[in-house]
Amino acid sequence: MNEQNQPLLVIYKGALAGMRWPLGHEPVTLGRAADCDVVLPERQISRYHVRIEWDVDGYVLRDLGSKNGTFVNGERVRGQLYRLHDGDEISLATTLQIGFVAGEATLPLEEIFPPGRLVVDEDARRVRLGREELNPPLSPAQFTLLAMLVKSKGAVVTREDVIRAVWPDAVGGVTDQAVDALVYRLRERLAELDPDRNYLTTVRGHGFRFDMEN
Repeated sequence: MNEQNQPLLVIYKGALAGMRWPLGHEPVTLGRAADCDVVLPERQISRYHVRIEWDVDGYVLRDLGSKNGTFVNGERVRGQLYRLHDGDEISLATTLQIGFVAGEATLPLEEIFPPGRLVVDEDARRVRLGREELNPPLSPAQFTLLAMLVKSKGAVVTREDVIRAVWPDAVGGVTDQAVDALVYRLRERLAELDPDRNYLTTVRGHGFRFDMEN
């Protein structure tokens, strides 16, 4: 499997924030126990919390009877298998957050930024300014939004575009508040790299724009 296209688990909140684990065909167990494939130090995490399993249709997540629960995109997983999709956000015991990146779903950005500009590497799902990399990395939802805005090359992206890209499988609709919260948090994260610039502009009544020159 091409390394750039290999599915990944990316921790973006927790003691191991920034760590990435490539996924293959073998099950991967996450928990506090020393014999887990991914050992997590947080006390709220169960000894054997969740397992990621591969089948012919992709990857599924199984909660292993964790005490404090497993959530995907805010919804609790209760025993049954959950079919993972690119960009899913997994929360373990509400203290540790992990993104699932389905490598085959990624597309390279064609836009190349010159030195001193924000660099978005979609293959590696990393963002940097000069030699400084944003760490912990953006959540899958935040990265999806940023990549879409960058590729729009200054054109306005509507709320409907954001919802289709970030929550393609949303059931029951996505509120304006959820979109605004995602944009707000992305602004906060980008400010960690460059506090003197606002890369995201809200265009009232239309949507959002990525400003390379502001």
